[in-house]
Amino acid sequence: MVKITFPDGSVREYEAGVTGLQIAESISPALARDVVSCGVNGETTELNMPINSDATIALYKFDDPEGKKTFWHSSAHLLAEALQELYPGIQFGFGPAIENGFFYDVMTKDGVSISENDFPKIEEKMRELAKKNEPIVRKDISKADAMKEFSADGQEYKCEHIDLDLEDGTISTYTQGAFTDLCRGPHLMSTGAIKAIKLTSVAGAFWRGDAEKDQMTRIYGITFPKKKMLDEYLLMIEEAKKRDHRKIGKEMELFMFSDRVGKGMPIWLPKGTELRLRLQDMLRKIQKRFGYQEVMCPVLGGKNLYVTSGHYAHYSKDAFRPITTPEEGEEYMLKPMNCPHHCEVFAWKPRSYKDLPLRISEFGNVYRYEKSGELHGLTRVRAFTQDDAHIFCRPEQVKNEFLRVMDIIQAVLKIFDFKNFEAQISLRDPNNKEKYIGSDEAWHEAEQAIIDACKEKGLTAKTELGEAAFYGPKLDFMIKDAIGRRWQLGTIQVDYNLPQRFKLEYTDEDNQKKTPVMIHRAPFGSLERFTAVLIEHTAGHFPLWLTPDQVAILPISEKYNDYAREVARFFDNNGVRATIDDRNEKIGRKIRNNELKRVPYMVIVGEKESAEGLVSMRKQGGGEQATMTQQEFVDRVNGEVAEMLEATNIHPQD
Repeated sequence: MVKITFPDGSVREYEAGVTGLQIAESISPALARDVVSCGVNGETTELNMPINSDATIALYKFDDPEGKKTFWHSSAHLLAEALQELYPGIQFGFGPAIENGFFYDVMTKDGVSISENDFPKIEEKMRELAKKNEPIVRKDISKADAMKEFSADGQEYKCEHIDLDLEDGTISTYTQGAFTDLCRGPHLMSTGAIKAIKLTSVAGAFWRGDAEKDQMTRIYGITFPKKKMLDEYLLMIEEAKKRDHRKIGKEMELFMFSDRVGKGMPIWLPKGTELRLRLQDMLRKIQKRFGYQEVMCPVLGGKNLYVTSGHYAHYSKDAFRPITTPEEGEEYMLKPMNCPHHCEVFAWKPRSYKDLPLRISEFGNVYRYEKSGELHGLTRVRAFTQDDAHIFCRPEQVKNEFLRVMDIIQAVLKIFDFKNFEAQISLRDPNNKEKYIGSDEAWHEAEQAIIDACKEKGLTAKTELGEAAFYGPKLDFMIKDAIGRRWQLGTIQVDYNLPQRFKLEYTDEDNQKKTPVMIHRAPFGSLERFTAVLIEHTAGHFPLWLTPDQVAILPISEKYNDYAREVARFFDNNGVRATIDDRNEKIGRKIRNNELKRVPYMVIVGEKESAEGLVSMRKQGGGEQATMTQQEFVDRVNGEVAEMLEATNIHPQD
């Protein structure tokens, strides 16, 4: 018998060799119908994989991220199987699951093109094959046999992959029908679970991501176990197009890009800059109350700084190249992150335990090279600003610092009305401790501190083994936006690595030198990505306190332009941001145009308003309308803003 431990801590005994599917069946027939894969000791595997010793298990449905990954991985194989039938002689590269669906990189024989016009016949073939409900069979295979098998099929890219990347004893294949693929898995037990299929786009992709190598065709798709799910997804995609931050950002004149400035280098326009500065000011005020000291560091650092931190070895291929100077041997790097600079801030003078925790913050500009094809508006750029802070503390202070940072992140989520969010605790793999630095004691203490902090806050957090960074455990916050998409925003990470590499130390109470624990945290993540998410979450209808223009003043005709300017001055003097639409247009057109600009309020001024010192208010979206004095309107706007900002009026509990 083997003991199987479930996520809730309960334990059941089963015969050795029991499978995930059998365990699901023992719980309920409904669960057995819905489960697509399982996690055994933290590793996702097929449902028919025998379990021969005591283990922890998690049963994954399609709704779970692990379940989706399994489902879409098998769907990539289904796509390849269909392509093999439709395009004889086709060669295959890689075909992984991705965040939303899957893709497969292929090279057709004789340069035959595959375009979106071909999608219907490929989808039909995939549906035909799925209906056969073919079993997906795993086979462990030697390197020699794998090379022989894929050579015989003329799969040059697979052979190169086997030769360069795979070690004997670690290779497996998966077969469904007449199609066999080189793969580590895991997969569905059969193809019949794939009911709804949609190919979404086609693009070029270099083999191994190397521009010097062959350009392949990358076909993207997504699948679901129910047609209803696909219909809902397609509706969401249509809504997402309407909310695209690139489109709305252009309409609202928030940011721009220029090829002459450089790809992936956003320029914040005046209205966008105002918005960004308000984001910074909001967080800056909170941080000051929580004891953060703000610094400003250069965007360059000596190459040796990043050699010391380890970032040069890790990022050198993905970062901008070193910058040389007329001085022999002098090299600088555009900084890919702020951490090394902040380590130097800690190290610049002797520190005592009385100085800790030391909380250093910065809205720091950083630069990372991203391939041109991967750039996407503000969500994937080469130049961005992190709302970074690094906390240097004693081991026993880690939990309390986590509690403080969680308060800040939750306040940020609240003020932007991100009600639907989840937290993930990423811990090290207990079965593979060699890839992590730091002592067992330190890891246990830090991991327990994060777990206890979440419990203390009443925060339900998903725990993932093996997802910690090599330098420490972390806590990530994922939000769902207004149309159900998941985004990672705030993060808190413990770091044992950098303090050691920079030989940071403080004098403890016992007069001994000790190494501090370093905590990385960023409630926004980056201002660019956060702004993009916020635009798409709100469809550009920003909170009143944040929006660039709070009110548009619309004179009925040109003869009331002077009064409109008088109103604008009064608003400005009383903290209300206003713009005047003094175009020689009919008032109906002005209203429609400013509705499109997503201005929260419009005030209309004409003869009556001018004569009596009034404004006629109109709320965005054709809502409430009323006539009031200028002061009454100002009080209304400022009152709404104050109420919204109340969520940020937080103070440390300690």
